[in-house]
Amino acid sequence: MAQVTIRINGYAYVVGCEDGQEDHLAKMAAEIEQRISSIKAIGGQSGEARLLMLAALLLADELYDLNNGAAGAAAQTQQHARGKPAGEHRARLRRVAARAEEIASDLLDL
Repeated sequence: MAQVTIRINGYAYVVGCEDGQEDHLAKMAAEIEQRISSIKAIGGQSGEARLLMLAALLLADELYDLNNGAAGAAAQTQQHARGKPAGEHRARLRRVAARAEEIASDLLDL
């Protein structure tokens, strides 16, 4: 089993993976880092846990879109993420965060 050191938001993590999967793991870490950088660029919260949660929600949102037949829209979003105006990023983050808060509230009501 291989071990890879990845960096996310300035922190180093040693992660194990199958031999030969090191580059794939590094690319996944780069995707997360890119989302965190995007969140920071639009003035998102700077708390470590919140940044990671928002990055995870953005990735989950893209996965949801892909799984529900919106592959073209998700691919376009990913391809043009850096070129989008900050307002579009903020709006998407607000939608994703609002949905996450709804889910959390529903769980607390159980």
